[in-house]
Amino acid sequence: SLRKGVPVKVTNVKDGLTRSTALEIFIYLNEVAGKHGVGRIDIVENRFIGMKSRGIYETPAGTILYHAHLDIEAFTMDREVRKIKQGLGLKFAELVYTGFWHSPECEFVRHCIAKSQERVEGKVQVSVFKGQVYILGRESPLSLYNEELVSMNVQGDYEPVDATGFININSLRLKEYHRLQSKVTAK
Repeated sequence: SLRKGVPVKVTNVKDGLTRSTALEIFIYLNEVAGKHGVGRIDIVENRFIGMKSRGIYETPAGTILYHAHLDIEAFTMDREVRKIKQGLGLKFAELVYTGFWHSPECEFVRHCIAKSQERVEGKVQVSVFKGQVYILGRESPLSLYNEELVSMNVQGDYEPVDATGFININSLRLKEYHRLQSKVTAK
């Protein structure tokens, strides 16, 4: 379970045992996921000074929490807010990696990310096997998913012909781009 984007509880559905403190959750998920080889990566990366280095990182619990968090975010967060948050996440990672945790820009990014998490709440069912994390299901009282709203089989305010205007408007910029590209290519 997550509340405001923060893991607050993990329950093993097989034995019913629950972990609810951050440390208990992390230790438990490390144990379970580690047995399945989840969360280990071997990468070549760019250091702050520009040199390439090889890094081997292992965080089984972090990997499960990351996948569960992304899943419930997609379920509860507005599309455009999520795009902005993803960009902020990359900036945050860069700032932390380069040692700017206490900088004003990092503080600003942390506040923005925290604001984006206000509606990120729900439960995600996860399974791990042979190095992979599988999302089996999710639920949230704050879900933005509405099956009836997006279905063309259910009669409502949305008709398939409504898409025509949307497509026509959005294609204008593409038509103009290609018109100008043909002029450039002809030269």
